[in-house]
Amino acid sequence: MYESFYGLKEKPFSIQPDPDFLFFSQRHRLAFAMLEYGIHNRAGFSVITGEIGCGKTTLIRHLLNNLGPEIRVGLISNTQRHILDPLEWVMMAFGQPYENRSPAALFDAFQHFLIAEYGAGRRVVLIIDEAQNLNPEALESLRMLSNINADKDQLLQIVLLGQPQLKTLLRRPELQQFAQRISVDFHLQRLCDAEVGLYVIHRLKVAGRETPLFSHEALMRIAEVSGGIPRSINILCDTALVYGFSLGIERIARRVIDEVISDKQKYGIFNAPVPPDGEGLPPAQARKPALVIYDRELAKELIEKMQREKGDS
Repeated sequence: MYESFYGLKEKPFSIQPDPDFLFFSQRHRLAFAMLEYGIHNRAGFSVITGEIGCGKTTLIRHLLNNLGPEIRVGLISNTQRHILDPLEWVMMAFGQPYENRSPAALFDAFQHFLIAEYGAGRRVVLIIDEAQNLNPEALESLRMLSNINADKDQLLQIVLLGQPQLKTLLRRPELQQFAQRISVDFHLQRLCDAEVGLYVIHRLKVAGRETPLFSHEALMRIAEVSGGIPRSINILCDTALVYGFSLGIERIARRVIDEVISDKQKYGIFNAPVPPDGEGLPPAQARKPALVIYDRELAKELIEKMQREKGDS
């Protein structure tokens, strides 16, 4: 819609995880380094946590793009609390037959799968996204699966990604043995104010825009309202570009951001508040309002209204 107007080859602020747009803040760089360390040093369990929209899934997509053929990866992304024994889901993640088998037969088949991969010189890595949805029984089942070893080699490595609730879950007394197996853990925090501007510039550059598009004041306002959450930054910037395009504005100033925010406050249908304790934020950011998600149809009506008003003036 606005891409050619702003000299972009694609939309720079999609909320879909895209490793091509991954911005390596200091915390993202450390998180990725910890993931790589865990994978290549055969860690039994690695855990990465972070708030919704902080870029955990994008980080994993980037990791997958950089793993060699010697690593066999299975991905579970639709975890649910009612799953007590995740072995069927694990088999499905690796493309192995799982239907109409008893638990014992499934375990035996999975064990043979791991041994066959080990014999072929491949390591097996299971990645579970949204792992905070798992219950203690499922986590204990995963711990038991990790006991399948060959001499000193770990045949199965497991990476858990989740929201901050995952940390709380793993601290439960009945999961003490599981927690002791975690070799790598890292909490991915929000972007600081300075990183928000660099993040926006980075995504614009990947999308084909070299010259500045947002004013410094606009970037500071985006940092303030988004609370440093990448997904919220994307939503706000994308909407601002739609507004700017509809009004024929070549550079996005703070007033455009303020107009977007005002409309979201009046007409937005969802609110994603900052956690009350401000976990993971510098003190100055701990109580900042988060971005309100907008209704696309309503936004379209507002844009058409602004276009009519522009034509009448």
